[in-house]
Amino acid sequence: MNDNDITPLLSRIAVALERIAPDQNNSGDLSSADAFVWHASNNDSGGWLEPVPQVNRLPLDLLKGINRQADILLENTRRFSVGLPANNALLWGARGTGKSSLVKSVHALINDTSDKVLNLVEIHREDIHSLPSLLSKLRNHKHQVILFCDDLSFDDADTSYKSLKAVLEGGIEGRPENVVFYATSNRRHLLPRDMIENERSTAINPSEAVEEKVSLSDRFGLWLGFHHTDQDTYFAMIDAYVNHFDLKLDRKTLMSEAKEWSVTRGSRSGRVAWQYIQDLAGRQGKKLD
Repeated sequence: MNDNDITPLLSRIAVALERIAPDQNNSGDLSSADAFVWHASNNDSGGWLEPVPQVNRLPLDLLKGINRQADILLENTRRFSVGLPANNALLWGARGTGKSSLVKSVHALINDTSDKVLNLVEIHREDIHSLPSLLSKLRNHKHQVILFCDDLSFDDADTSYKSLKAVLEGGIEGRPENVVFYATSNRRHLLPRDMIENERSTAINPSEAVEEKVSLSDRFGLWLGFHHTDQDTYFAMIDAYVNHFDLKLDRKTLMSEAKEWSVTRGSRSGRVAWQYIQDLAGRQGKKLD
């Protein structure tokens, strides 16, 4: 293939890539939506914000069994939304217990009950390295921003947690006043237990090595723990969903099916309850709007 043959081919590829590339016209405009997803560039020095027209979330009153956590996070977020001091928050604990749902629901409630716009920007775990670039974009915006990372954790060979520590509180600039960082994780210290224990057993000064590892979680002023759901709370979740979405099924059958569903999944949680409700709504031919 000579140059004359390959040039038209490359042109067609370029046109195709431009056609399927996301629209970045509003990538820096936090007024175009109240929620965004951050897409980092390959060189760590840039990226863009994709507006999310409809966030996947539930009303706060449908999240059962986490009233205390909800009250604390809501109050912290409410203060932040009006420009008062607020803490970074780490929501940690058992899977499927409503950690990320709570962040999204609180964000929606604040915007529904306030004249001020509160933005939610999600950054993916694999893009944590680009945090400095993202914060430089958010620092001068007039809006208050919740920077949200779902399922945040670090593996043995991952050293990006060190840059996260500096960005959250320890850097020379510090966290911008209009940004607060909320993260969810299954791990309280964001690092695997065997990684911490290995530091204790191999380091010359074990206590200093462990302090290095666990001090990341100290950057979060709020630690909100989420624990396994008991059966009464699980049934309360089912009842709330059934009433909210007007699903019809006699209670005895409903509880029997919900219990069997949790047994086959090996756990009771908000996620399991929601999965059962999706199955029930599908069988009844109803949409969960």
